[in-house]
Amino acid sequence: MQQNITEAIILAGGLGTRLRSAVPDVPKCMAPVNGRPFITWVIDHLKEQGIEHFVFALGYKNEAFLELLDRYFPAGNYRISVEEEPLGTGGAVQLACSKIKGSQVVVANGDTLFRVNMKEVAAFHFYKKAACTLTLKPMKDFSRYGAVETGPDAAISHFREKQYFPEGLINGGVYVLDKHLFLSKKLPSQFSFEKDFLEKFYTEGNIYGIVQDVYFIDIGIPEDYARAGEELIG
Repeated sequence: MQQNITEAIILAGGLGTRLRSAVPDVPKCMAPVNGRPFITWVIDHLKEQGIEHFVFALGYKNEAFLELLDRYFPAGNYRISVEEEPLGTGGAVQLACSKIKGSQVVVANGDTLFRVNMKEVAAFHFYKKAACTLTLKPMKDFSRYGAVETGPDAAISHFREKQYFPEGLINGGVYVLDKHLFLSKKLPSQFSFEKDFLEKFYTEGNIYGIVQDVYFIDIGIPEDYARAGEELIG
């Protein structure tokens, strides 16, 4: 039985409309942070956590990635999965799964850095025999994100819509996914991973959450993009 996860899908096709005022001409995850594209911070963290093979789910201005990937992966241990039309986050993951060899895969957003302990998350995922494991970030005084609740067994029990929360857990956007259980849902080619998979199927009881109280930043708005420039050094 697979006990370690060495493959990851990185969602890198987002348009980044809210960030357009700060970064007008490149996809959101390619926005420069201290002299390098933001997505490279995500790649480096996943490499440190044992990921060896990457699939990049690309869409908008995908040609911007090709030179970067050739430079960043001289051994060629990556593949690209290109949407011919916008497929949503779920459709992008579903398409990219065709390029994944193993049964379990990490899924991460290219515009979010969440420095989770991947060995800990993977061990939890295998122990629970989960269809999907969400990494959850504790937050205080937030309204930009919805909140996620779990039951005593750590199964997801509720997704709360965006509103003000004095404290709670948010979906950190890094998942471990059972490829075969995901594909068995026979979802359409275009759908939202969050709305049409997670929020639709969590009641079946095999979608779990694990708390990771570590560094998190999502550069989707100009304020947090500016903060990334102050915090990500090296």
